[in-house]
Amino acid sequence: MINPGLSVNLGGIELASPLLAASGPFGYGHEYLERIDCSALGGIIVKGISLKPWPGNPPPRLAETASGLLNAIGLQNPGLDHFVKEDLPLLARAEPRLIVNIVGCDIDEYAAVAAGLSGLEGIDGLEVNISCPNLKAGGIAFGTDPAETYKVVGAVRRQTNLPLLVKLSPNVTDITIIARAAEAAGADGLSLINTLSGMLIDIETRKPLLGNIFGGLSGPAVLPVALKMVWQAAEAVKIPLLGMGGITTAEDALQFIMAGARAVAVGTGFFYEPEVISQVKEGLENYLVKHEIKALGKLEGAARKGGIINGAC
Repeated sequence: MINPGLSVNLGGIELASPLLAASGPFGYGHEYLERIDCSALGGIIVKGISLKPWPGNPPPRLAETASGLLNAIGLQNPGLDHFVKEDLPLLARAEPRLIVNIVGCDIDEYAAVAAGLSGLEGIDGLEVNISCPNLKAGGIAFGTDPAETYKVVGAVRRQTNLPLLVKLSPNVTDITIIARAAEAAGADGLSLINTLSGMLIDIETRKPLLGNIFGGLSGPAVLPVALKMVWQAAEAVKIPLLGMGGITTAEDALQFIMAGARAVAVGTGFFYEPEVISQVKEGLENYLVKHEIKALGKLEGAARKGGIINGAC
């Protein structure tokens, strides 16, 4: 019987499993760590942390849509000091690796959060959320402009020696330009994708359903878009990729790995099936045994090797 090898190195972070909890739905671990089998998790990426507390957007902030979830939480979080004092002790005791997602409204805030987290026991890496609007640059999102991407990633890189993942926004014309900018600025890996921008309208009130009007779409509906962008980024950069976007089964996870991701993260799936990670891990192991593959890493980019893309403009 083959013993499936699921361990991977993601940008300098050694993971016993290629399965992570994506930033957002897993929160800061309080609701899940004592209720699910965490042995299947290679890592936890916590909900974004800013320098000071952020209140988030006005309600309504969640709306279900076909095969997905639209959210406009607004990166609500308790701030750096509260996270370090109240949340980090619990997370640091957990078995999975800990990656802290950081956010900011300007480059100085990103740098300050990174500096405040560097050197703290229990933190294995940082994930930079560049979907935030740069308030000092007219509100343009860092992740939609390669020059802004380069600046913010470079500023964070100068403040920390921790492995650095950069979470890319899908709301761009060409994901490869942003991916290359992040790599050039010192990223050790890329997380993709963040949510797609969207909205819903209540036809009875004739008003937008979300208090913020626009929100981020996640869940199975975004999987084909996310998969395409992982494929494109894998051809554009040399650093490893963390794929995410609608993953709820082993088949989903395998598609991302075959497209070029080294590891994958689950987000919205936790809301309706808390044990989703255990199910995906079991499916991956069964696949490797069935096909007599000793290590999952042998499947990384398998669909791109010798593959032919057909299509018309």
